[in-house]
Amino acid sequence: MGRGIAHVSALGGYRTILEDILPASLRRAESEIRGNLDKGVELGKLDKAAAEAAFSRIEFAGTVEEAAREADLVIEAVPEEMDSKIEIFTLLDKICRPATILASNTSSLSITEIASVTYRPRKCVGMHFFNPVHKMKLLEVVRALETDQETISAVADVGRRMGKEVVVIRESPGFITSRINAMIGNEAFYMLQEGIASAEDIDKALKLGLNHPMGPFELVDLVGLDTRLHILKYLHKSLGEKFRPAPLLVQHVKAGRLGRKSGRGVFEYPDSQKSKDKQRTTEANLGH
Repeated sequence: MGRGIAHVSALGGYRTILEDILPASLRRAESEIRGNLDKGVELGKLDKAAAEAAFSRIEFAGTVEEAAREADLVIEAVPEEMDSKIEIFTLLDKICRPATILASNTSSLSITEIASVTYRPRKCVGMHFFNPVHKMKLLEVVRALETDQETISAVADVGRRMGKEVVVIRESPGFITSRINAMIGNEAFYMLQEGIASAEDIDKALKLGLNHPMGPFELVDLVGLDTRLHILKYLHKSLGEKFRPAPLLVQHVKAGRLGRKSGRGVFEYPDSQKSKDKQRTTEANLGH
């Protein structure tokens, strides 16, 4: 998500610093952003000069301090866990200038709770992007209990410059899209668990019958089954039994079947890098 947000930020004309503590992750991000920009040019969706200008605006940093100290807006995209969000917001509040806006890319967690660990709750907001960020048009801007209108207006303007259609919502568990999408995806797992239809046919039915661009299993493999499970656990705790995670989803996560990023989720992705690494390790252990 972070590299996708950096991509659209740079296209929007902003100087953008992408930070990760892992150098390999930054190298992959740089390569992926470059590739996506080039693909946009190849497909005629982006002018070559605009793509080059966008790429020149992106810088890479190995520490939060290096990336965030002079920023006007910081958007975190750490894993969907409250402890992780609170840890990074606590750090950002110490590093950043008092006027800096702190935004979370959470898809379900409470911005009010995250903001409570800072001395700037009026400057904390949710900016929920969608994957893949450079293709998906929607941005949910989430107003926490104390977020002021100046902050809402500023991040909505940023979103529009990034090419997004913006909706502003009052904080509620799961916001709009995650709340509905989690329920659809969870019900799909219950149906698969009950043997009502195959994963392929459930996906086909929702794409062709309800005009969804992706089936629920294709989508969860893209998002990550572990991420979806975190969201469902939070919604179950916040909103009750209708969001209890399907046992089959829990089972997949326990088995390490996390989706595209692990090479296998509901479906298999033999060409994924992790799958290749696992295959090489297996071959080495067998003496090949």
